Amino acid sequence: MGRFRKNGLQSDNFNPDVQYDLAYKRVKKIKGFYTHVLVYVLVNAFILISSYIRSQIGTEVFWKWETLNTALFWGIGLVAHGLSVFGRNIFFGQNWEENKIKELIEKENTEKWE
Repeated sequence: MGRFRKNGLQSDNFNPDVQYDLAYKRVKKIKGFYTHVLVYVLVNAFILISSYIRSQIGTEVFWKWETLNTALFWGIGLVAHGLSVFGRNIFFGQNWEENKIKELIEKENTEKWE
């Protein structure tokens, strides 16, 4: 059985049921985040497109605060949601350096002519 991290601690004797429950909760959080992203894109696209069409007709000015504030503030909330799901190390995860070193070593070994 592989090692599983919880709160930065490693455990070799981790209950499979607990592992499944943690993985299930993690998947639900990730799915919730992607659903949030989809709703954000759809709703804000609708707001922006309808505002743009109304500005073309002449009944409204497109570039104004009321048009963009929903996307801005909801976007801030979306970033906070993403950080809560993926953690602060969203781009460079916990083992990023170690994995990158291994990847570069493997790449170097496969590219040699020997």
